[in-house]
Amino acid sequence: MQMDGDESSNIEDRRDDGAGGFGGGGFGGGFGGPGIPSPMGGGGLAFKGGFGLVAFIVIALVLGADPGALLGGLAGGDPSVQSSAPASAARPASRTGADPETQFVSRVLKSTEDVWSDIFRDMGRAYRQPRLVLFRDATRTECGVGQAAMGPFYCPADERVYLDLGFFDELASRFHSPGQFPQAYVIAHEIGHHVQNLLGISGKVQQMRQTMSKRDGNALSVRTELQADCFAGVWANRADRQRGGRMIDDRDIEQAMAAATAIGDDKLQRQTQGRVVPDSFTHGSSAQRTRWFRIGLDSGDPRKCDTFKAQQL
Repeated sequence: MQMDGDESSNIEDRRDDGAGGFGGGGFGGGFGGPGIPSPMGGGGLAFKGGFGLVAFIVIALVLGADPGALLGGLAGGDPSVQSSAPASAARPASRTGADPETQFVSRVLKSTEDVWSDIFRDMGRAYRQPRLVLFRDATRTECGVGQAAMGPFYCPADERVYLDLGFFDELASRFHSPGQFPQAYVIAHEIGHHVQNLLGISGKVQQMRQTMSKRDGNALSVRTELQADCFAGVWANRADRQRGGRMIDDRDIEQAMAAATAIGDDKLQRQTQGRVVPDSFTHGSSAQRTRWFRIGLDSGDPRKCDTFKAQQL
């Protein structure tokens, strides 16, 4: 993978800091891994009737339509894109570019900023750039204390992606997915959750989960995570085109597919508990994760990432 170009100014390095204290809210989405909790709390409207409405809302949001008229009395509050301002002021990055791994992360983040700014501009919207926090072991967030054991995750309350770089070592050694493109895919997946947050998708999904059974809530979480996988593929397509087709090659794609396969819920459950329980999936099976990443990668079109309407995942 050739990831050259500018670095993002939105890297926040906390690797020398300690953790402590709790914030409010709930985690908006994680990449997945053994021992990692479901990315969103349980809840929501039963799929019967309500699920079709969410699908319709999501389509409108992705296409850039105003969701307010569609939502009606479903939820209180302002559903506009600009309603999710960070809860705390941005903290200046302290060590951007201090080492090759940090530099790589910063360049990937900058690439996502360029790609999604263009996509949002095409939708008549302004893309609000997230921060990416590098930490070790644990760190405070507006969603509570984030721990490295959770894997990379996104907190919608402060619009930050949290990453312990040790996860990349685990990705290579434990999940047999070496290389930089799988690492970039991880970052792009979390940025996909930020996109969902800006479009109002995450908030509406969270609201629906509040009155759902655990089983239906898990199923809705899977669709949310698969859309983030698809958005990661959209980024890869667009970023590669911006670099004249020189950023990724077939080997990179194979490595990304291997990463998506390695952390599918079915494979992880089989490894950790010896059996597969589909009703407990929160991120999707290996086949589902690779399929939706590939849809985004092949199309470069976020409108193709309509996991909420899809009859077959």
